[in-house]
Amino acid sequence: MIRYDLSCDRDHGFEAWFRNSGDYDRQLSEGDLLCPICGSEAVSKRLMAPSIGRGRSLPAQRMREQAPAVADPAGTALDERFKVLSGDPRVKAAIEEIRRIKQHVIENAENVGDRFPEEARKIHYKEVEKRSIYGEASAEEVDALIEEGVEVHPMPILPEDQN
Repeated sequence: MIRYDLSCDRDHGFEAWFRNSGDYDRQLSEGDLLCPICGSEAVSKRLMAPSIGRGRSLPAQRMREQAPAVADPAGTALDERFKVLSGDPRVKAAIEEIRRIKQHVIENAENVGDRFPEEARKIHYKEVEKRSIYGEASAEEVDALIEEGVEVHPMPILPEDQN
């Protein structure tokens, strides 16, 4: 997988993951890349620094640092962005696919609630039988799990989850 820093013609910055550089080129040429903020199809790569390991994985910290860029206490800017994007059939299809995947997880995994970090560690260290779980963890707990090599994935937040 390869991560690119991208921006649109309105200078909204965002990142996206691709299987390889050819996948990025194909999606760009087919008009499948959209700015998640304004919906613009005029997307291009930003200058990126090489990824150099710092001895610690920081995805949750990075999410916290990036959150203020999209946070809006009144909710108006986010609501407007969603209105722009929600009319695009590709966005509708993507949201439906996310709903399907999330429902699959809910139906096929055990909800361990706030015990998630503890249960994930037990599974990782083979203290209990391997099984699919989901639950809640703070950003600090996620950082610690990733640092230990425990595989975790965020559950997507859907528009209806924010009501």
